[in-house]
Amino acid sequence: MAATAGRAEAAPRVEARGVSLRAGLVTGAFLLASLAVGLAVGPVHIGAAAILRSALSYVPFLHVHQPLGAVDRAVLWQLRAPRVALAALVGGMLAVAGASYQGVFRNPLADPYLLGVAGGAGLGATLAIVYASASAAGTHWTVPLAAFGGAIAAVVVTYALGRSAGAVHTSAALVLAGVTVATFTAAVQTFVQQRHTDVLQNVYSWLLGGFSTATWSDVAICAPYVAVSSLVLILHRRVLDVLSLGDDEASSLGIDVGRARLTIVVAATLGTAAAVAVSGLIAFVGIIVPHTIRLLVSTSYRAVLPLSLLAGAGFLVLADVLARTVLSPAELPIGVVTAFFGAPFFAVVLRTSRGGR
Repeated sequence: MAATAGRAEAAPRVEARGVSLRAGLVTGAFLLASLAVGLAVGPVHIGAAAILRSALSYVPFLHVHQPLGAVDRAVLWQLRAPRVALAALVGGMLAVAGASYQGVFRNPLADPYLLGVAGGAGLGATLAIVYASASAAGTHWTVPLAAFGGAIAAVVVTYALGRSAGAVHTSAALVLAGVTVATFTAAVQTFVQQRHTDVLQNVYSWLLGGFSTATWSDVAICAPYVAVSSLVLILHRRVLDVLSLGDDEASSLGIDVGRARLTIVVAATLGTAAAVAVSGLIAFVGIIVPHTIRLLVSTSYRAVLPLSLLAGAGFLVLADVLARTVLSPAELPIGVVTAFFGAPFFAVVLRTSRGGR
């Protein structure tokens, strides 16, 4: 009877409803407005109407006159557009991954870097910058590939270390293993940096994140990982609602908890690793966006995941606009911008989560 009562009390914690039409329209409008601002704002002013007509001029059979000259077209479609597209992909991936980690580990402070992705990617990128001489050799993909490989390797070690604690303690053990791996990779990274102080500026520039060198090639490489990972996570949104009630309750409802957790973690990790590889380390997106959706719309993952994907894309595009305009013509690392908003937001979430216990 006590167990039944406990489950009955736990059930109301989740609002099991999907995305309302109003929430979907508002979030979609926010994303479209963010994309428009990202394309329009810059040293070369290009109006929204001109951007739209320029885009339509590339659509077959419409016969729309191209309103922009060669220079403005190059600025819009070769510099700003890939930057905006990449920021949207990375922002959406980090937000949906953060929401998924928070659900699968039942921890409101979990973020996409929980299992050592950031530490592994940072170490991989540092080793590539220091030892591979990527910039001197002109190999554009050396650093991103090293970051991606480092991120995946770190998570594999984390998962193996966490599983060694036994299936019963998997969730908490994975978090502790992630902290251990992140600490170790940070120590190795610091050692390498101290041995090669001449490249510290290059390392820190990558670690703080940015899209100043974004190209359509970056977008093409990153997009498939983000698309597949996001699709897998959104398809598991109902499972995350059930997992938020606890492993025992989820098992009693027929869910293979271990398999579901592994699938969600792998999808979120692969997408995050791909995003980090092309953008550097951008913190707090996976905390700010999902919690904002929970506060304004719903606590159900049926709403949180798809809306986080859209809102996260718009949020990072706007953050990138701030990064390239606040100190114009100089550029502020986007990690500084997200940390400026994220640190106080994290404190609010921490205080709220403690108050709810």
